[in-house]
Amino acid sequence: MGTRIFTFQIEKMKTLQFREAVQEAMSEEMRRDESIYLMGEEVAEYNGAYKASKGMLDEFGPKRVIDTPISEMGFSGIGVGSAMNGNRPIIEFMTFNFSLVAIDQIINNAAKMRQMSGGQFNIPIVFRGPTASAGQLSATHSQAFESWYANCPGLKVVVPSNPADAKGLLKSAIRDDDPVIFMESEQMYGDKGEVPEGEYLIPIGVADVKRKGTDVTIVSFGKIIKEAYAAAEALAKDGIECEIIDLRTVRPLDYKTIYESVKKTNRLVILEEAWPFGNVATEITYQVQNNAFDYLDAPIVKINTADTPAPYSPVLLKEWLPNSEDVVKAVKKVLYRD
Repeated sequence: MGTRIFTFQIEKMKTLQFREAVQEAMSEEMRRDESIYLMGEEVAEYNGAYKASKGMLDEFGPKRVIDTPISEMGFSGIGVGSAMNGNRPIIEFMTFNFSLVAIDQIINNAAKMRQMSGGQFNIPIVFRGPTASAGQLSATHSQAFESWYANCPGLKVVVPSNPADAKGLLKSAIRDDDPVIFMESEQMYGDKGEVPEGEYLIPIGVADVKRKGTDVTIVSFGKIIKEAYAAAEALAKDGIECEIIDLRTVRPLDYKTIYESVKKTNRLVILEEAWPFGNVATEITYQVQNNAFDYLDAPIVKINTADTPAPYSPVLLKEWLPNSEDVVKAVKKVLYRD
């Protein structure tokens, strides 16, 4: 029997902060397509509120990296109008809490224009910025609107949890011909991770199994998924192996990956930083019981924030947010070990 030779192409990796991955994605796309520009508060002279556009003004100039007044409705509307006329804008919100000022432009113009124009207009626009809580920022600056935007037909909603996913998904979002809500986190911008060198894209709408396991499926997305990782490590010491799915995209949602995992583990826990009424976890719960009910050996458990505005007090905020201990309790509950 002859010797069989296999050739493997090893992808070179580099370490980037989350903010650097975002900056690389935008810069690479702007180099390949002159119709792309970045607009938002402090994106140019200040290099971005979180330094996610560092150096871009110097490279691309003030006509393509544009500082705006504090006027989210205004510059979002400019973005939608320019997208209708052949540009591919990236609109940065300093936080998605401020997107509420612009939500009429996003929901009633960006999301609906393709249908209302009978397909005459595409709206290739990305609205990006941080979402959810980021420490003691209190009630009006700690909100997660993923499920709000995902509820609206015509929008895609992407929420990466690490630098590699952020870069690959942002490049795909910028190239998409429809509006994409791209949500980050102030508390992730400094996170470091391995990112492939060179060109790569991650398709929108495809979840990723971050950890293989056989006992229970944990579904999460965004920065809160770190609590799932911590819980899985703790549970492994008790012989409980968790499978962790990072949704990465909330709309369209990759139900197939969830179903395949649940058919293997027969148990499901969903971790989401959001108010508990009518959120992403609620929709997943409905779809799984509707399409994979016979595979469930226990009721689905979802873990969310408290059903109140976010408190300022650090003691209360700790109680308000889900944590790894909550995940451990939920996993033991679906395994009937509580």
